[in-house]
Amino acid sequence: MNYGLLEVMTLIGSLGLFLYGMKLMSESLQKVAGNKMRDILASMTSNRVKGVLTGILITSLVQSSSATTVMVVSFVNAGLLTLKQSIGVIMGANIGTTVTAWIISFLGFKVSMSTISLPLIAIALPLLFSSKRSKKSWGELIVGFSLLFIGLDFLKGSVPDIKSNPQMLEFLKDFNNPTMMSIALFMLIGTVLTILIQSSSAAMALTLVMCNEGWISFELSTAMVLGQNIGTTITANLAAMVANTSAKRAARAHLIFNVLGVLLALIFFNPSMHALDHVIRSLGEISPFPKAGESVIASQHAMPIALSIYHTMFNILNTGLLIWFTKPIADFVTKITPSKDQEEEEFHLKHIKTGLLSTPEASLYVAKQEIVHYGEITQKMFKHLTKLYGEDKDKAYSKRLSKIEKYEDSCDQMEIEIAGFLTKVSETKLSQRSSEVISAYYKAIDNIESIGDSCNSIARHVDRKRSLKLEFPEAIEKKLHIMSSYLNDALTIMVKNLSQDEQVDIKDALSIEREIDNYRNILKSDHLINLENKIYDYQVGIIYNDIFSEYERMGDYIINVSQTLISIKS
Repeated sequence: MNYGLLEVMTLIGSLGLFLYGMKLMSESLQKVAGNKMRDILASMTSNRVKGVLTGILITSLVQSSSATTVMVVSFVNAGLLTLKQSIGVIMGANIGTTVTAWIISFLGFKVSMSTISLPLIAIALPLLFSSKRSKKSWGELIVGFSLLFIGLDFLKGSVPDIKSNPQMLEFLKDFNNPTMMSIALFMLIGTVLTILIQSSSAAMALTLVMCNEGWISFELSTAMVLGQNIGTTITANLAAMVANTSAKRAARAHLIFNVLGVLLALIFFNPSMHALDHVIRSLGEISPFPKAGESVIASQHAMPIALSIYHTMFNILNTGLLIWFTKPIADFVTKITPSKDQEEEEFHLKHIKTGLLSTPEASLYVAKQEIVHYGEITQKMFKHLTKLYGEDKDKAYSKRLSKIEKYEDSCDQMEIEIAGFLTKVSETKLSQRSSEVISAYYKAIDNIESIGDSCNSIARHVDRKRSLKLEFPEAIEKKLHIMSSYLNDALTIMVKNLSQDEQVDIKDALSIEREIDNYRNILKSDHLINLENKIYDYQVGIIYNDIFSEYERMGDYIINVSQTLISIKS
């Protein structure tokens, strides 16, 4: 295959389609994932063993560990899985991918998920044009899922056609002597091959063909398999390029897990070959290591089954060993992949897990801690909003705007989940005070969610100003900065009041609320005068009025939170 500029651009376009599919799938997951989906995932990955079994099941069904790990990255990106939960699923995916090797070894074929991608898009088409947001989100999810597989398929077709022409690699039989140097070389070949083909299963199929034809020894075949375990991690890391910090950490964890396993396999390479020979002979099967008097041809044809056994045992033993080091791996990837904003991107519940605690009072205490966390999330969202004004570079601005939108979706979801937990608590036997607490908490989370809506609404006004290429006079910028400062102080007081164990004193909250109302009146009066004197364009004035009016409404929501806490009798 001659590889020119057109082929290079096709390869880049295929990669772009794959990344877009992952991004669309991740964003849609956030919109459609409600309590049920999150609860199912939580129960499936509630401990390390269940997480591994989940990874095995999913990968066995979709026949691609790359696809599974990309899905895991998108789940983490959507806040549906934590980093520690994702590591277990990724470990299971490595075991699940061995199913393909067995299918190839016994049946000689592999089903491609890309064949059903276009029919899936056909199913999604009417959903995309639905007026209901939920149906449209489901359509986008299906399209993203389909584009992911189409992108993977195009990637395979856009690289030099190694898979269909294994004779291109026939020269490798000249390196057939299994020295440590040749083992390292073939491990590198396995890694590069998997990166090019974008499928460890396809690379495994090629390796099986090569050893079956006798081009390379069994030891070098296993070296290629070890390299493929490293190469397959590249897909998830490519997917994580457009994801958040947590998703990047999940992809890094996949890489570290596989690299550690390969290093251990290299350390015990010779002993593992002897052990494999012993196991296969004890089962009465033909060994890939022929002894004097045994048929070399028979051993050669036995290599695919033996390689499948090695592949399976490597992944099972690697998972069985490293599953106990999930926390250190998670801590390590967190350290090497810090958040650029020096803050954790917590887009899920932090305190409420599954089920109620032993008493309603204990459950309400946990709910209160979650509401405090909810308030902190909205304050972080507001800080991103205040930084949005000063973003000059398009890339930084788009990233900041996208983060605000993500916070808004998370705020909506957190309100639903906290309210659901409170509903479960309300169904138990409650005291009069506990009933009052639940009522106050319902009102509090409703107002906190409205704060998030206001932040997102202001961000849209700012984006409208930017898209229309309008500029605020310096005086307006200063006034909005002052108003933002008032709101930030109000949010700080709100979070402090939410954290109080005793009766809340809202004197400070009422004081800052009066400051916000008074300043809003000043801004409104000045705004009318400035319009009459044509200090700024009328279109600028509309957006400016929308922003400071929304700020005032946000102040009302903030004071409402503190006032609802007063209704709780001590």
